[in-house]
Amino acid sequence: MRDVLGLAGVDAGGGWLIFKLPPAEIAVHPTDGPSKHEFYFMCEDIEKTLMDLSAKGVEISAPISDQGWGKLASIKLPSGADLSIYQPLHPVAYDLEN
Repeated sequence: MRDVLGLAGVDAGGGWLIFKLPPAEIAVHPTDGPSKHEFYFMCEDIEKTLMDLSAKGVEISAPISDQGWGKLASIKLPSGADLSIYQPLHPVAYDLEN
């Protein structure tokens, strides 16, 4: 996570690594199905981000798809789990000034 994704972090002891994340947003919207949450990393240029990650040996587990609200893809984490990454095509809250 530190070396490949470039996240700064600390070792909290006993192998528990804690990483600093970039600015984040939370989206809350209605659903027709059961309640759930999803975690996505955001990027400004998904093609470049995936190219850079691939060059570092990261497996792209889902190719880019246009979802209307953003360009979405997934990468494989060392655990085998997928992590979604998207380039927003909607207004982003982290551009707002305090």
